[in-house]
Amino acid sequence: MVQQYTIAGRQVGSHYLAIATLTALFGGIYASTGGASKKTTATPPINASSPDEADFITKFLESADADQKKKDSH
Repeated sequence: MVQQYTIAGRQVGSHYLAIATLTALFGGIYASTGGASKKTTATPPINASSPDEADFITKFLESADADQKKKDSH
């Protein structure tokens, strides 16, 4: 037999209380962690002496990132 508790005027089995407790515990943990968050990468400032040099550095970094992503996907 199952232990019965009276909650709000109703008889509730102990196994239902255990299920509710575990659901609330793990549901609260899941809700508080919120899953994976989007990672932001901070890049250092580009100290270029001219706008052409800054464009070259930016395009080089973009092509290097694209090559790295292509290499990682294979």
